[in-house]
Amino acid sequence: MKQKSFVSLKTKILTLIIGLILGIVLLLTTIYIYNEIQDERDKVEKLSLQVVKTLSFLPPIQHAFENSPEDAKIILQQMRTQVGADALRITSKEGKSYSYPTKGSTISNVYDPINYKALTFGGYYLKEGKGVNGPSYIAKAPIVQENEDSEKIIGVVTAEFSKKSIYKEIWNKLHVVLFSSLVVVLLGIWGGILLTKSIRKDTLGLEPAEISSLYRERQAVIQSIKEGIVSIDREGYITTFNQSAKELLGLEEANSGQLLEHIYPQIGMKDVLMTGESKSNEECLINDKLLIVNVTPIMRKEKIIGGVASFRDKTELKKLVDKLSEVKKYSEDLRAQTHEFANKLHLLLGLLQLGYYDEAIAFIEEEYGFQKSQNDALFQKIVDHKVQGMLLGKIGKASEKKIHFTIDENSSLHQIPEHIETSELTVIIGNLIDNAFEAVRSMDREKKVSFFITDLGQDIIIEVEDNGEGISDEQISIIFQSAFSTKGKDRGYGLTNVKRAVAHLHGEIEVQSEKGKRTIFTVYLPKEIKGA
Repeated sequence: MKQKSFVSLKTKILTLIIGLILGIVLLLTTIYIYNEIQDERDKVEKLSLQVVKTLSFLPPIQHAFENSPEDAKIILQQMRTQVGADALRITSKEGKSYSYPTKGSTISNVYDPINYKALTFGGYYLKEGKGVNGPSYIAKAPIVQENEDSEKIIGVVTAEFSKKSIYKEIWNKLHVVLFSSLVVVLLGIWGGILLTKSIRKDTLGLEPAEISSLYRERQAVIQSIKEGIVSIDREGYITTFNQSAKELLGLEEANSGQLLEHIYPQIGMKDVLMTGESKSNEECLINDKLLIVNVTPIMRKEKIIGGVASFRDKTELKKLVDKLSEVKKYSEDLRAQTHEFANKLHLLLGLLQLGYYDEAIAFIEEEYGFQKSQNDALFQKIVDHKVQGMLLGKIGKASEKKIHFTIDENSSLHQIPEHIETSELTVIIGNLIDNAFEAVRSMDREKKVSFFITDLGQDIIIEVEDNGEGISDEQISIIFQSAFSTKGKDRGYGLTNVKRAVAHLHGEIEVQSEKGKRTIFTVYLPKEIKGA
């Protein structure tokens, strides 16, 4: 397919500038020529009338037809040279005339209406007509001879100024105008080239057609990205966002042009614009969704001119990870339970082989009674199978670790609300119990952990208590921070996950601890979310 050609920005700008300058020059030149013609015309008209008036009062002109005409011819020659007239002529009433330039005198047989008017009425007249050098301005004045008691018109003075001489004068002046216009055009071209270079520098050397093409491609790429993308200007106002950002953040077209910091201050875009430091893979809870946020400033010449924020939904990924974690924990708990039962069977087998039948029976009855009380609380009052399975595994794990783990007989969980995912509930319960096991693991005295859950009332209440060393007041304020642990490296993520899950379910968590005695974690999860 043949690529569509386009006119470059440089060509467009130069064409526009040259066309504009030429248009202005043409307009100004036309106005100039018109004004010059009018000025020259007025000047010639006044000059021609002044010439014929002056000549008509000179004695040699008045007596030219009575005496020798040589004096009159000399005056006509001098006057013509001084004023630049094309022709000067005196004509008698009888039609005899002398002119300069001429080869002598002639008798005019041609009837001239203007001559007639000047001879008859004695006025001064000006007309346009054909002269000795073509179209001319022709002025006439009567020659009046004064006697002692009367005045008599004896002839007419005529002066001709050719229009060609006027146009020639204007053309001489027009050379300067045309030269100036050429200089202006050249300056305009030079300025256009500089302007084009400046614009291309701002557009990174791209033509407008290339910019529009790249813009469409960028829009297509941005809209096709599964991550939410939001761009802002240097003031923090939203300029662009894609469809994924609409879905993840709940943005609408009306949000364009608004401050992102006002809509979602938890993103921290203001800090990025102020410091110029990027934020990578930070977790942020927005619209009940756990998002991974990356914020990068846009720099130009070491100045911040905007920023881009990307968002990934961690909620779905977290659900899969939590489910996988549940399966892994179930597997570990079942292994621990299998190991514990194997130990008990070995103990029972040893008692039977040694003939301690009464002790064997007592052991069986003790185990049966304990398991029955636990199973009654577990299977009759807690209806969710996943929670049952998870607690059953914890019982086995506690037995393996020599921890006395009990489920409060007053526990009850009849129905889990729709907005609470079972996976989130098991994350909360499992991590709290594991945390309690860790708290009592290294104790020399009897290790006790108890679990209680109830859905009576407006909340689901979960309570896990241990008789460990307890937590200091200073540690209580930071135990939910990521990777905080008193057990060493790569530990301490359990309570962070608990805190996140509780916050997602709009719940609360409380910690009560007595140093050296016990610690109680209590979680309150509302059955109904207000406004939902």
